[in-house]
Amino acid sequence: MKKWAKLRKKLVIPGVLAILVAMLLAGCGGGKTESQKGASDSQQSAREKIIRISEANVPNIDPGVGSDYASSIALANLYDTLVFPSHDGTLKPWLATGWKTSSDGLTWTFNLRHGVKFHNGDELTAEDVVFSMQRMLTLGEGYGYLFTGVVKEVKALDNYTVQFTLKKTFGPFLSTLVRLYILNKDQVMANIKPGPYGKMGDYGKDWLITNDAGSGPYMVKELKKQEHLYAVKFDQYWGGWDQDAPDAFKIIGTTAPSTIRTLMTRRELEITDQWQTKEALEALDRIPGVSVNAAFTGTILNIMLNTKKAPTDDVHFRKALAYAFDYDTVVDKLFPGCRKAKGPVSSVLPGFNPNLTPYERNLEKARAELAKSKYAGKLDEYPVELAWVAEVPDEEKIALLLQSNAAELGIKVNVVKVPWLSFVDQVAKPENTPNASIVFVSPHYSEAGSILESRYHSKSTGTWEQCEWLKNPGIDAAIEDAISTLDTNKRFEKYGAIQEKIVDLAPTIWAFDQAEKRAYQDEYVVWPAADLIKQGKPVTSVMGYMFYFHDFKVYPNKVPK
Repeated sequence: MKKWAKLRKKLVIPGVLAILVAMLLAGCGGGKTESQKGASDSQQSAREKIIRISEANVPNIDPGVGSDYASSIALANLYDTLVFPSHDGTLKPWLATGWKTSSDGLTWTFNLRHGVKFHNGDELTAEDVVFSMQRMLTLGEGYGYLFTGVVKEVKALDNYTVQFTLKKTFGPFLSTLVRLYILNKDQVMANIKPGPYGKMGDYGKDWLITNDAGSGPYMVKELKKQEHLYAVKFDQYWGGWDQDAPDAFKIIGTTAPSTIRTLMTRRELEITDQWQTKEALEALDRIPGVSVNAAFTGTILNIMLNTKKAPTDDVHFRKALAYAFDYDTVVDKLFPGCRKAKGPVSSVLPGFNPNLTPYERNLEKARAELAKSKYAGKLDEYPVELAWVAEVPDEEKIALLLQSNAAELGIKVNVVKVPWLSFVDQVAKPENTPNASIVFVSPHYSEAGSILESRYHSKSTGTWEQCEWLKNPGIDAAIEDAISTLDTNKRFEKYGAIQEKIVDLAPTIWAFDQAEKRAYQDEYVVWPAADLIKQGKPVTSVMGYMFYFHDFKVYPNKVPK
């Protein structure tokens, strides 16, 4: 996330120049930036089919680096993957038209679609797939963790056949490939600079900050780091186009409620971020033509407890906080429509254990656990530092509630507001990580193993996804054993057992299973996922893919006057 800058910059343009620019835009159609068009967004919406969405930050569009929500939305639209996550939870062929695996599950062979074009006109081949995986493995950033301990070798058997050899069996391998975004090898190599990766230099990282090398339905037109990403339709997209599909999309880096409300009122924003407060959503819902969509996509709000820092290093102290927390107030009043979380995995994810006994508010149990703690009797010496992310205002409500609940036990909680980027830097070391951190986390692929690995395996410590610093060898081994299991039912059974162990360790207060709420312009925008939700059907839990804009429809003639 990044601090937002002003969303709209007024340019003083002489009258003649303004007319010339308007004429140029009319001749060229959509796909121009604000500085180029000399017209307001509301005027633009009358002629350009565009989806503008707010997020807490401008995305990182390097496929080997980006992994947060905004980045995942951008990557799903700029790049293609071998397989694609459907809303019903299945995977469908995408760049890969078919595949087969060896009996031992260690070799996977994919047949590629012919004639797929990158945005610069080059044809996508197996060499690009090989390059993309090798780059992911070398960088070891972003979604690279899904592959670094799994993929041994990848090679092109011919122009349209690629083969992966795994180091070990990995049950969800096919599911994780929704995070292998395919780059144009030649284009990246033409833009490398000196860097730490030997003959690969910087592997194109500097260039890929503001450019894409993809084959997805949209291509980057402009990225301003503190403001927005603006991408336009790729006419030669292999998947074809519906006449009412958006010509462009724009991810705007702000969550400021007043700004969001103004933009929605003016029809200069089609979809809001999910971080709007309850009060802000109620105000947005009152705007004519605007509805609020609520989707359960596997996201949980976690109060992550640093298990390597006093006093939250004591399991009894952590359990005391878990029993003191008022879950009912959260789901009934603070975040209505959300559900109580039973444990570390959302109830919508395959592999969720429905038989867990969740923590409930019980002050008697809380006091009993606290009495067992090594900090009993000296609580004044060990205050709890609790951090919430500045860009998500509603998190403060959770922070203040826990502060109040803990005070009933005599535990002092100091609440700290931290900007996202500062928070990410802070949690890189256990000694700097707060005792408690409030963070939303979503799955990277549609299975419980995604959350268990990214949240509780030791390799994810030092990232914003695991501020618990659990580093438990037994949990690590259990996760590795589970995800290496090819039989789906057996793998899910193992996931269930891991969830029980984690609940017993109480490294986290699982505040709630989030109903991701976003306001959107339902009079002139068709959002496929929102329509499915209205029908009571599931939507994909893979972060970012609910916003595959290629499948949206925009009807500018329906924009209210």
